[in-house]
Amino acid sequence: MTRLFVAEKPSLGRAIANALPRPHKNGQGYIECGNGDVVTWCIGHLLEQVEPDAYDPKYKRWDLADLPIIPEQWQLRPRKSAAKQLTVVKKLLKSSAQIVNAGDPDREGQLLVDEVFDYCKVSKTKKESAQRLLISDLNLAAVKRSLTNMRSNREFVPLSVSALARSRADWLYGMNMSRAYTLLGKKAGYNGVLSVGRVQTPVLGLVVRRDREIEKFVPRDYFTLDALIPYQDGNQAFDIRAKWVPSEACEKWLDEDGRVLSLPLVENVANRIKGQPAVVVKSEQKKTKQAPPLPYSLSALQIDASKRYNMSAQQVLDLCQSLYEKYKVITYPRSDCRYLPKEHFKEARSVCDAILANASDQKTAVANADLSLRSKAWNDAKVDAHHAIIPTPKKASNLPVQEAKVYQLIATQYLMQFYPPAEYAESKLEFDILGGKFTASGRQLLLPGWKVLFPAKKDSANKESQAPLVPALEKGQQLTCREGEIKSKQTEPPKHFTEATLLQAMTGIGRFVQDSSLKKILRETDGIGTEATRAGILDTLFKRALLMRSGKSVLSTPAGKGLVEALPDLSTYPDLTAHWEKQLQDMAEKKQAYQPFITQLQQQLAQLMDTAKTGPVPDSLRSLPEVKKPAYKKRRASRKKPSAKSTSKR
Repeated sequence: MTRLFVAEKPSLGRAIANALPRPHKNGQGYIECGNGDVVTWCIGHLLEQVEPDAYDPKYKRWDLADLPIIPEQWQLRPRKSAAKQLTVVKKLLKSSAQIVNAGDPDREGQLLVDEVFDYCKVSKTKKESAQRLLISDLNLAAVKRSLTNMRSNREFVPLSVSALARSRADWLYGMNMSRAYTLLGKKAGYNGVLSVGRVQTPVLGLVVRRDREIEKFVPRDYFTLDALIPYQDGNQAFDIRAKWVPSEACEKWLDEDGRVLSLPLVENVANRIKGQPAVVVKSEQKKTKQAPPLPYSLSALQIDASKRYNMSAQQVLDLCQSLYEKYKVITYPRSDCRYLPKEHFKEARSVCDAILANASDQKTAVANADLSLRSKAWNDAKVDAHHAIIPTPKKASNLPVQEAKVYQLIATQYLMQFYPPAEYAESKLEFDILGGKFTASGRQLLLPGWKVLFPAKKDSANKESQAPLVPALEKGQQLTCREGEIKSKQTEPPKHFTEATLLQAMTGIGRFVQDSSLKKILRETDGIGTEATRAGILDTLFKRALLMRSGKSVLSTPAGKGLVEALPDLSTYPDLTAHWEKQLQDMAEKKQAYQPFITQLQQQLAQLMDTAKTGPVPDSLRSLPEVKKPAYKKRRASRKKPSAKSTSKR
């Protein structure tokens, strides 16, 4: 039976065709293979959401009275740049007996092809018999394996539903909120567009609140006290340094973080403990092991590349796409998974050989890797449509400098899986000195294990080797406190966000929610945004001049601050959007239906629009800076032509 493979993009289409029988006949927008199979492709999204005036011409004019705009029957239209290819795909779909969804192995990739099937009115029978091809490695052997393991496309309908819900939610929320606050800004005398998005605005809110906290910060003096307890261990004499832990009776002299603000109190305790017996009341010694970190997801890679090379999230994603599509030396990069299927373990030798060829300075790392070791990364239960980002067995010569840097990180993280854990000796002591509690702890690196591979860890390894000495003492053993050492310190303001810490905040968003009941829910999710969209969200905030870079720091602009202050907390805190992300993930896992999610969103929008219509014009919008018209036009143009596979986060 003749099959039609619909890939997400031309590079994937060509990789599929290369794994099918020859000879090949190249057509306009498709490849016909020797066995009669045909491979065609999308160019990212072939379709896009229509503008509001397509539903009703009156929406061409922005008016608060018309909000919220909620389509009764959703419509898509061909993207202008992709209309020709859509015609090709539509014709091929009509003439093919069997169709295969070969979108990228994620929610957006699933929807991107499924929505073409629907738009082209593929028959119900043909859609029910459609197959799903999941490819995370563009090399020939990997693609051939994938072709022998195709599944029913019906299994992945929940992924499409989840991606569709996200797309429509973004349109509803972004379109209505952006119109509302742009109109409010106009009332206040501001002529620019104030874009609001269900993900981008909470991210902006994180940065604005951090900047405000730093601006308002007033340093406070605080004091620490260590009991210095001499100890002789054979020929080695040193002081055990035990930190004072204030009792509840001292609470009124402490700040909210337990720091002592009263110098007289500390001086009094220091004077009292001088020359007094120090009795061991608790003693713990143990050896611990630290397993190697798992292979990379996209966010984890973006965070490390930002810290190491000061690369932006978008830059890392672009370099990964190049390594994946052009050079074929890494697996699918837009992955949120950090685990690997067990079958990949048998490829370890060929992957290591490729690392030697592609990154010659990894020679020692590869030579010392024990390929019989199996880290916890190989776990089929934690892998679904895609797995962690790892090198492929493909050998490529002379990777460009920037691509080589990212490849090195991915290769090193993979090689760690074949190194033993790092081993530590940990000691903890608790002393009683005149009824006061003093604690000492130490951690020494015994065996570096996987840590020998990662230069970024050298500083921390040096600190570990210089950790305070804490001997193994017996409970009840008595020493003498020579003196108390007081140190005067000052509280420090929080640090400005960097791209790395902002990405960490987006993935660990539970720390920033207002509603404590949401924290547990959010710990089970991957934060706000997705692996594929986080880079674009940050890039959008920079392009729209709501955020700016200052060295490595990410700062909010006056426009960003003004917008956040004007919006209700519901829009600028991550609670709501993170809760939506949880529901979208539940949809993908068949735990949640589409309609209740959209209905609840429509109700929330009605309330938000009512607030915008009836409330006073926010003062913070009256002092926004003037908008430069050329920059405004450029932003408008970029919104009309979204990048492939992007979802609007307005």
